[in-house]
Amino acid sequence: MKRVLFVCSQNKLRSPTAEQVFAAWPGLEVDSAGTNHDAENPLTGELVEWADVIFVMERTHRSKLSKRFKRHLKARVICLNIPDDYDFMDPGLVVLLKARAGPHLT
Repeated sequence: MKRVLFVCSQNKLRSPTAEQVFAAWPGLEVDSAGTNHDAENPLTGELVEWADVIFVMERTHRSKLSKRFKRHLKARVICLNIPDDYDFMDPGLVVLLKARAGPHLT
């Protein structure tokens, strides 16, 4: 079972959408978190250590992840370059997530 973590800023739109989209994929255990301290589910060292692969939505998320959780970070980090322009479960966001993250998860 591959453990996959999706990270955005607030954990309200992009990463929860990704978590829901990929939750049904076989062989994956998924979770999501936000880099901001007031995120719905704030990113923790425990979550970073748990993950086999971490998808961040923007380069700023990768930077925050590397700075704050360097000692916990063992997973591969992939930036999806998806801006904060989408609502939760937006069909366009779902298409982007499948196209950009999907190939790394098969």
